[in-house]
Amino acid sequence: MATEMFLLVLLAMASSLAMASDPSQLQDFCVADKDSKVLVNGFVCKDPMVVKADDFSLSGLDMPGDTGNKFGFNVTQANVNQIPGLNTLGISMVRIDYVPKGLNPPHTHPRATEILTVIEGQLLVGFVTSNTDNRLFTKMLNKGDVFVFPQGLIHFQFNPGYTNTFAIGALSSQNPGTITIADAVFGSNPPISDEILAKAFQVDKKLIDWLQAEFSKKN
Repeated sequence: MATEMFLLVLLAMASSLAMASDPSQLQDFCVADKDSKVLVNGFVCKDPMVVKADDFSLSGLDMPGDTGNKFGFNVTQANVNQIPGLNTLGISMVRIDYVPKGLNPPHTHPRATEILTVIEGQLLVGFVTSNTDNRLFTKMLNKGDVFVFPQGLIHFQFNPGYTNTFAIGALSSQNPGTITIADAVFGSNPPISDEILAKAFQVDKKLIDWLQAEFSKKN
C-alpha cells in the first residue's frame, strides 16, 4: 500500500511538471500556421510539404533596437511570432539594448525561465523570490557574465554605466510572455479601483490616481 501511494505521488508530480511546460513535439517540427483559424495551445502545424528554411530563420539581431523611450531600453524578440519553426520546441531568445542609465523595469515571464548574458557593457540585475520571503538576489554583470531569472519571478536589468549595453537572453518557452509590474497594476484597462490600490499600497488615493494617469499614457 505504501509503495502504491509513493508511485501515485510520483505520477502526480510528473504530471504537474508536464502540464507546466510548452507542448512537447511528436514529430521533427511543427511550423506554426499563422493563417489557421483553429485555436489550440500554441499554433496549428503548417503542412510540412510547404515548409521552407525561412520558417526557421530570423535576421536583424545584430542591429540595436530603438531605445528612444522613457526607460531607455529595447527588447528585440525572436520567439514563435517571429520564427514559426519554434512552435512546440520550447525555446526563444531576445536581444536587449540599454542606453546609459537605461532600465528594463521589474517584470515577469509567466511561462519561462530566462538566462541572460552581457555582450557589451555592464548590467545591474536582480530578481525577487515569492511571498513571504521576498528575498532580493542582485549582481553586477560585466561583458561575458551570465545570470538566470527563474520562471515567474519579478526581475529587472539596469545599465548603471555611461556607455550603451546590450545583452542576449534565452527563454524556456516558444512564447514566454511578459508582465511589466507597474504597467499591469497602474495601467490596466479598465483601471483597477483606486480604493483597492490605495489600500494595497497603503497610500492616499490621490497618489494612485496620479500613477494611473501616468501609466495609462503610451511609454
